[in-house]
Amino acid sequence: MSEAKIYNRLSVLRAERGLSRLALANAIGVNYQTIGYLERGEYSPSLELAFRISEFFGLPIEAIFSPRPFKRLSEEVYPRLPTEQRGGENE
Repeated sequence: MSEAKIYNRLSVLRAERGLSRLALANAIGVNYQTIGYLERGEYSPSLELAFRISEFFGLPIEAIFSPRPFKRLSEEVYPRLPTEQRGGENE
């Protein structure tokens, strides 16, 4: 049985905080290459590592990791208005 892919927002969270992979790795006590593996989905974090990352960013684990692909943040923050509220298709 193959392991399910775990999706994450690590690169987005790092970018908005101006963190390098090395800085995040040092802060949570892992090798900087681990951050790259996590971001690319080549490695799933242990529960303990997921909690460390969650605590570092001050976010719940489910805001960082998911068994399903995340929606784009812009879609979550600014959901598209129904067509009739946008003024119709032909405008």
